[in-house]
Amino acid sequence: MSAELHDDERLAQLKSTFASIDTDGDGFISEAELKRHFPDLPAEALGAMSQEADSDQDGRYSLEEFIRTVS
Repeated sequence: MSAELHDDERLAQLKSTFASIDTDGDGFISEAELKRHFPDLPAEALGAMSQEADSDQDGRYSLEEFIRTVS
């Protein structure tokens, strides 16, 4: 039960982080939203993240893609 609670708390934390980056509330994180949230992140790092995280290559990150990348 404790591990399940820990997993639920982690998922809630990830959803909250996702929502704070998804400033337009459309359910996706765009590259523009990433740049606004992480202004000091080099373009190369954003590009690398795009290749790793954006599995369907639609130019935005779903909650599932975000969780898979940061977990």
